[in-house]
Amino acid sequence: MARKAADDPLAPVTLVVGPEELLVDRAVSAVTRAVRAEDPEADIRDLAPGALQPGMLTELTSPSLFGERKVIVVRAAHDLGTDLVNELKAYLGAPADEVVLVITHLGGPKGKALLDAARKAGAREVACAKVTKAGDRLALVKTEFRTAGRSVTEDAARALVEAVGNDLRELAAACSQLAADTDGVIDEEIVARYYTGRAETSSFDVADKAVEGRAAEALEQLRWALSVGVAPVLVTSALAQGVRNIARLGGAPRGARPGDLARELGMPPWKLDRVRQQMRGWTPDGIVRALQAVAEADAAVKGGGSDPAYALEKAVVTVATVRNT
Repeated sequence: MARKAADDPLAPVTLVVGPEELLVDRAVSAVTRAVRAEDPEADIRDLAPGALQPGMLTELTSPSLFGERKVIVVRAAHDLGTDLVNELKAYLGAPADEVVLVITHLGGPKGKALLDAARKAGAREVACAKVTKAGDRLALVKTEFRTAGRSVTEDAARALVEAVGNDLRELAAACSQLAADTDGVIDEEIVARYYTGRAETSSFDVADKAVEGRAAEALEQLRWALSVGVAPVLVTSALAQGVRNIARLGGAPRGARPGDLARELGMPPWKLDRVRQQMRGWTPDGIVRALQAVAEADAAVKGGGSDPAYALEKAVVTVATVRNT
């Protein structure tokens, strides 16, 4: 592999390792932004878990007729079968010049052969370990505001962590909302004004009902969430996480002990039990279609559409109805 720089997002292969989804998505985005900066017409192929099929890698990495750069993102590589692992190993030995390959992997023992092969081939590696300490979540909040060019008091940062919870996507989205909607130093009073009284509903309530196929209830919960000020981006984040959790558990080894499975997937046991109940009726095709719908809604609520509420409703209905397909 010609380029091995640890900090070079344009490296031929980037290995994103760990279960923290926010950090994983940001590592992938850093690569796509770097490639698009060099070639605005670059072809980005972000493959949902289970979407890569035998022979597809060869087709995707073949030279383009128009010579544009390509980014190929292979998600959940720890779940790939032997044939696909062998294809990726072969590719790692001779990566294509105009292609940047990104492989996401939980980092556990499952699929370790591919992990070892990528490291041996000199892939750039980005660690995305699970953030479990309250101090680390507090540091994330402060960094989010600093990156946005805003100041936040210590009490406000702590209040936000307590109000929003442990999910990094929710925390990052909350920081983004406060940075966009307020002026001056963000203090505890501002946090309280935005997040007090929202315990009755949350983006996760919407997502849970959607992935369980309860469309009418999910829509009712969504409308209530939006009416009390829950940010649309929090809803798309929760929907994406709900569908991805089903995909991850669906690809986990059968017969694994609950404790081992919880550690491998980065879920507490109670969450694992809930996702196991939610995954009934889901198929790989349904998961792919649901993720596509959520991605479209996410783009719409971030400025790509004129009616975020309609985009969210459409995504919620799609997620709820592609179950059993």
